[in-house]
Amino acid sequence: MIEKLENIILHFEDLEKQMMDPHLISDQNKYKEVTKEHRRLAPVVEKSRDYILIYNQIVEDESILEGDDEELKKIVKDELDDLKHKASKIEDELKIMLLPRDPNDDKNIIVEIRAGTGGDEAALFASDLYRLYSRFAERNNWQYKVMESSSIGIGGYKELIMSINGDGAYGKLKYESGVHRVQRVPKTETSGRVHTSAATVAILPEAEEADVQVIDADLKIDTYRASGAGGQHVNKTESAIRITHIPTGLVVTCQDETSQHKNKAAALKVLRSRLLAAEQEQIAKERAAARKDMVSTGDRSAKIRTYNFPQGRITDHRINFTAYNLDGVMDGELNELIENLVFADQQAKLTEVV
Repeated sequence: MIEKLENIILHFEDLEKQMMDPHLISDQNKYKEVTKEHRRLAPVVEKSRDYILIYNQIVEDESILEGDDEELKKIVKDELDDLKHKASKIEDELKIMLLPRDPNDDKNIIVEIRAGTGGDEAALFASDLYRLYSRFAERNNWQYKVMESSSIGIGGYKELIMSINGDGAYGKLKYESGVHRVQRVPKTETSGRVHTSAATVAILPEAEEADVQVIDADLKIDTYRASGAGGQHVNKTESAIRITHIPTGLVVTCQDETSQHKNKAAALKVLRSRLLAAEQEQIAKERAAARKDMVSTGDRSAKIRTYNFPQGRITDHRINFTAYNLDGVMDGELNELIENLVFADQQAKLTEVV
């Protein structure tokens, strides 16, 4: 453990030296990469230095206990229990901090929301989920944008695809993939009965060109006239794009941008992200065959959460977590829920490592 921590500290100090190098500063991409790694390691290094200091003190105290100075041995004995308790606590924290990182955690994301069972009420709930993630993005000072949507007349969405750009977006929202169930009296219900509806959410790490290779020959690209709101330009030119990935049969459409070029770029971004997600989902299924994840981020068909409006209750079924701040959650207050999901995921991974 000590050797591993010392190597991390040495790497951290090397990063600090690199950051002072004027040649690195002139290469903005490399500089950004180094500073990001430095920022990520800073809390680990601080905790590691604390642990090493305590560890060295424990070693020193234990050597004193083997000596002949009875008075000093008595003083050290009382101190030693406290030091071992502190060391154990810091060691547990370091084990979590040193768990293998998901390389996608820092990526921007594509959020796909689709109405499920429940007709118009499901579409309205899909709209509520869009607002939830929009508000969460705003609370984190992230940028978000609707890339494609299919709305119904009363303000709901059959489907909505949005991008969210922000530091750590995937790491925080990756646990949102799955079936979200809502229990409430629909706006369209006249008799006051509680209905159960559902919507599915898929959180995809935004794939860069380096992540997924898309060959032009594998693509069938169609253009068509956009429908819906957007003014004369949107409706009178064939700016909408439909891309079919022939090997997988995946189809992506985009018409929300004002030009064909922008729609094509947005559609390719979604396609790459779906291909990357499909690849990772397969890997996740293979891992799940060996162990049962407490917190799944791969199976989009799993029912993960229930929003009960009459009781003001939200329940995450993966970790049996229940809270009664539904109004806050629907306004983007997701931090408590995310923290509990991250903790459960970390504990599952620690068990796997052991």
